[in-house]
Amino acid sequence: MRAAARAVVDYALPPRCPGCGIIVGEDRQFCLTCWSSLHFLDGPCCSRCSIPLPAALPGGPTQCGACLASAPPFEGAPAAVAYGPVARTVALRLKYGRRTGHARLMARLMARHLATLGDIDAMLLVPVPLHRWRLWSRGFNQAALIADELARLTGVPRDHHLLLRTKATASLRGKGRRERDRIVAGAFALAGDGKARAAGRHLVLVDDVHASGATLRAAARVLGRSGAAQVSALTWARVVPEALMTSNIFDFASLDSDMASEG
Repeated sequence: MRAAARAVVDYALPPRCPGCGIIVGEDRQFCLTCWSSLHFLDGPCCSRCSIPLPAALPGGPTQCGACLASAPPFEGAPAAVAYGPVARTVALRLKYGRRTGHARLMARLMARHLATLGDIDAMLLVPVPLHRWRLWSRGFNQAALIADELARLTGVPRDHHLLLRTKATASLRGKGRRERDRIVAGAFALAGDGKARAAGRHLVLVDDVHASGATLRAAARVLGRSGAAQVSALTWARVVPEALMTSNIFDFASLDSDMASEG
């Protein structure tokens, strides 16, 4: 009966590629065109902010120039993919199109990066919170949905209420770094019993997009005062300068074959 009902649903509402919308074989699969256009961020990167570097340098971990000049308040901030047309579409359809199922496919591609940050047994996932008015208007926090799926996939616990959004902020789009940092300054606070919940843990901030990094820096500074052993970040997509963009280092057909469909 369940299989028959699923067949009826698939006929009436066939699964579609989250990137372009064409019909695919299974739910939450990309078509081959969209899958192959994703830039997976798995090559050499800054040991501090995880931005891709042009090539691995001898001597072990290295940092980018920006982190050498001013270290961010987190240690490692990997993203699954570079921010591009397909990654952007997936993020926007989750955030504004209410395609909440997209959180699962995003988490599936993010999950493998957790192990690069350290011992997962010490980790606690902390979604970047929304201000209560934005949460009320949208109805959900996309970062929390992604954190829920990461927790389900990996067994790493999450805490939705460790970090609070105490100030509504203006859009950061088009602003310079200093102005972005000024806008988000004081936007976050630790929950009343946050220090007890965070003590000794490796806190991993979870968000959908790492753009300028201002929001992640502001949130990480607050978590850094919680008594946590370490603070890192993990996102779905990272805005990467065009000069650093490279082709996929993984064959899209073999990285995770059940994430792509021939349609």
